[in-house]
Amino acid sequence: MEVSLVNFENPDDVGIYVGDPGDSDCQTEMTTLTAGTPGRSRGNNRLSTPPHSPQQGRQGQQPGKQGISPTTPPAPIKRGRPSSGSLVSNWKLLLNSDGAQSETIFNKLAKECCDDLFCEKGGLDDGEQKVIINIAGLRFETQLKTLDQFPDTLLGDPMKRMDYFDPMRNEYFFDRNRPSFDGILYYYQSGGKVRRPANVPLDVFADEIVFYELGSEAMEQFREEEGFIKEPEVPLPTNEVHRQFWLLFEYPESSSAARSVALVSVFVIVISIVIFCLETLPEFREDMDTFPALSQLLNQTQDGYASLSPPSPTPKTLAATFTDPFFIVETICIIWFCFELTVRFVVCPSKRDFFNNIMNIIDIVSITPYFVTLVTERMATPDANSSQNMSLAILRIIRLVRVFRIFKLSRHSKGLQILGQTLKASMRELGLLIFFLFIGVILFSSAIYFAEVDEPQTQFISIPEGFWWAVVTMTTVGYGDMCPITMGGKMVGTLCAIAGVLTIALPVPVIVSNFNYFYHRETEQEEKHMLDAAVEAGLKSGTGTKHGSTASLNKANGNWQSDKSKNGRP
Repeated sequence: MEVSLVNFENPDDVGIYVGDPGDSDCQTEMTTLTAGTPGRSRGNNRLSTPPHSPQQGRQGQQPGKQGISPTTPPAPIKRGRPSSGSLVSNWKLLLNSDGAQSETIFNKLAKECCDDLFCEKGGLDDGEQKVIINIAGLRFETQLKTLDQFPDTLLGDPMKRMDYFDPMRNEYFFDRNRPSFDGILYYYQSGGKVRRPANVPLDVFADEIVFYELGSEAMEQFREEEGFIKEPEVPLPTNEVHRQFWLLFEYPESSSAARSVALVSVFVIVISIVIFCLETLPEFREDMDTFPALSQLLNQTQDGYASLSPPSPTPKTLAATFTDPFFIVETICIIWFCFELTVRFVVCPSKRDFFNNIMNIIDIVSITPYFVTLVTERMATPDANSSQNMSLAILRIIRLVRVFRIFKLSRHSKGLQILGQTLKASMRELGLLIFFLFIGVILFSSAIYFAEVDEPQTQFISIPEGFWWAVVTMTTVGYGDMCPITMGGKMVGTLCAIAGVLTIALPVPVIVSNFNYFYHRETEQEEKHMLDAAVEAGLKSGTGTKHGSTASLNKANGNWQSDKSKNGRP
């Protein structure tokens, strides 16, 4: 075999002479790397023999070949597969060349090898082509059709992955984490399922998903599989003024002014609840005369106690009502509640969501009794005693709704919010608990009735009379106002207490687990906000903070937080 030497001084005329015409075991090939020559299209490489090649001298000196001019161009040589010796010789000469020329020649040789590779694979079906991927020395082999399922990814896009192609080894090389590529390749093989290898950290695999451009859907799937939950996006008004007022009244932790408004709101709520409780004291009640039954009860004497006479009827006038200190304080509280509710309604981003919020419904219900009381006081007449008694009775029932103002504190209390979320998530368990108690009450109230039916002094005169005893016994309260007398009744009471303990104890661990889940989630969210604030402060001060790879978990599609209790959720 004869290997031609190439003159690398002229990069535009680089040829690889392969084989020997007299060697029957080697096919001759002349590959001209003229990809950058003007006037020639991409991939159209003509075959020619360089002027310095020994082949040309032999053709001009062959005996017996009269009439052949020495300048006659050689016949086109069939393009074949280059021999290993030819490639080694040319690459050795390439390494000994100058730096600038070596880079130019290397680019042309790499392009020629890529063109040869595509020409060889042109006859194969696209799905049958094999692709070799080298991940930091660990080689993976798959089919091209597997990668083509996701053309928007790094490995699925031919133009993107060509930047990592190594023509010398005919493979794609990535200097990335090797264990992570098992999960990346499985994403293509499974048709879009993201599974993190057990020996790969979360942040490392998240960075690999970003590098290989698997997309936002793959990242969301990865977060959900790993127990991360997406924080709900907070809707904000589009108007700047409305946004500031919305943050001021709805999010106490958004600013110092918002915290001040929250403190004022909590103070007003506490004052309103205190007034609601104090006005029920006997020394502040001026309307006892409106309840004849209560007056008769106080006039009676029982067991030697002296009779109590109610104060003489003194109807409360409208002027006295409006000058009552409790009424004045209540009016001030209602003014603040109405102002707060009106501002939040005006600046809220969605009126529909505003009325669907249970906290806003509680706010509306808690201020309604005041206006009902005001209307009733103005419409009341001193002559219509019966109608006045009825209206005051209805009024007291309506004013009982004022007690719901205590739930307004949950807007400013994380503990009450966690409790509400726990009850909401445990509705199924609470329903089962009530259902089991209902069955137990029916069974044991019936049993205690038939066990005590022959006893003259029994307190269980009917099954409905035993409902109260069964509930008190199963909940292990035991007031003692009703108790069995016979031996059979005591045995039923024992079984009722044991059944109540078991019935209550079974669903309680699930409810406690839900409470721990929401509590830890809230704690982690507060720590995350503190960390974000520290990072932002560090960036503003110019100290620079290194985020690390965990930033990939929160790059797109909102913020996500870890769910360490995923397996414990119902």
